[in-house]
Amino acid sequence: MEEETVLCGASCYTKKFYLNPEFEGLPPMIKDELKVMCVLYTEEVSGTIQMIYDEDGTLRIEVDHNEDDLLYDEIGSALEVKRMQRERMELFEALETYYKVVFLGEGM
Repeated sequence: MEEETVLCGASCYTKKFYLNPEFEGLPPMIKDELKVMCVLYTEEVSGTIQMIYDEDGTLRIEVDHNEDDLLYDEIGSALEVKRMQRERMELFEALETYYKVVFLGEGM
């Protein structure tokens, strides 16, 4: 069974953003950027978004929606995720490195 760690997430249904308390040590600017990305996604596309670390420290974006959510835009969701990955590539790489060093003990 793979061990996963949620970094953060947001939901348009609860109107809430979640940052895993284990990541409170991230710089405030990074935490703010994660919050803006997640909340903007839910405002533009609807549904939910989570950023999750796989067992090996790879960061991935998972999205979902309620079946009865008529506002959810499936095509817009895929496009928005690809845009985030492209425009925030350096941020995601830095977050992966942070996780691998701090949580997995790599490079020590």
